[in-house]
Amino acid sequence: MRKFIVPICVFVLSLCSQAREAYVRPGLGDNWAVGLSVGAASPLKGHSFFTNMRPSLGVNLDKHLTPAFALGAEMLTSFNSSRWPGYIHSSTAFDNLYAGVYGSLDLVRLASPACGSVPVGFGLQAGCGWGHDFHSGKLADHNYFATKVGLFLRFNITPRFAVSLSPSVVWDMSDARVSQSSAAYSASKAVFNMQAGIRYSFGPGFTCPQLYDTSEVNALNGQINSLRADLITTKDELQAVNARAEALATELKEAREAKPEVVKEVMVNNRHNTVLDVFFLLGSANITPDQMPNVERIAHYLKNHPGSTVVIKGYASRDGNAKSNEKLASMRAEAVKTALIKKYGISATRISASGAGIGNMFEDDAWNRVSICTLEN
Repeated sequence: MRKFIVPICVFVLSLCSQAREAYVRPGLGDNWAVGLSVGAASPLKGHSFFTNMRPSLGVNLDKHLTPAFALGAEMLTSFNSSRWPGYIHSSTAFDNLYAGVYGSLDLVRLASPACGSVPVGFGLQAGCGWGHDFHSGKLADHNYFATKVGLFLRFNITPRFAVSLSPSVVWDMSDARVSQSSAAYSASKAVFNMQAGIRYSFGPGFTCPQLYDTSEVNALNGQINSLRADLITTKDELQAVNARAEALATELKEAREAKPEVVKEVMVNNRHNTVLDVFFLLGSANITPDQMPNVERIAHYLKNHPGSTVVIKGYASRDGNAKSNEKLASMRAEAVKTALIKKYGISATRISASGAGIGNMFEDDAWNRVSICTLEN
């Protein structure tokens, strides 16, 4: 039997060494598990199997080195087998005790992906350790080297909690009560155990790293580079827009500060009283009584010069909304035109009236609320 043990161990180690490393390798303190089992034990040969069956209890602690392979330690004891024929009776509640180390190989895990969970585990377990039979009276207890081989069927209820069923055989390898003088496997010196247990696992398990396809990574890098180029282009465009905005702001400031030389020149060179002003109150297009004499002067001139015409330009000051001021400038020109037609009977064909927007021909803004009437021959 011994000649088969070494090849089996070599085979198991070779399978473990060939296990895939697609999972994230855990640390020393990861992936430990503790188990508790109860069952029954009976002599494998030479005695009535069910008649001599006795209760048993086991505990174990193991660590998974790979998803399929684990190393551990266990303790297994059976209770009060004094009725087993041919066995030396025990005066204690315990008949025998086994404590040893073992290796287990999960065949389902070996054939499945290295990471992730599987609902069921099935495999082999083999180990060796110390055996002890409790004797009564003056006969010394029996200590021996023992080997243990078994199977396990495990149902993984959750990633951490599982229930299992484990049949096994423990051999007394000593030469006591046999004719051979060396350790040997003998069915008459073996005990069969059937254990049902619960198991709780600690640690993160064997998780898969996030793997990426090379072509997908290259495509994403291409998109990133494209977005970076777009960002540089956008920055350049933004700088150009900001420069244009600053230039327009400078032009606007210069335009506001500039004085309209054309209008001022007309006002200065007006030596023949051909330009008359009609001023208005803030926000109003109504001609006040104090401004009616100017309207009357325009009418008087037009009546005395039948071939003459008048051009009326309405202005507003910079106070208020620009759009409202443009409308107000137009209304002020129309107010003078309406007064000339209705009050003084001047023909509409001789009058041109239009709004000229914001006026800045006078230093005082109040003077820019005006309709400037230019008489032409």
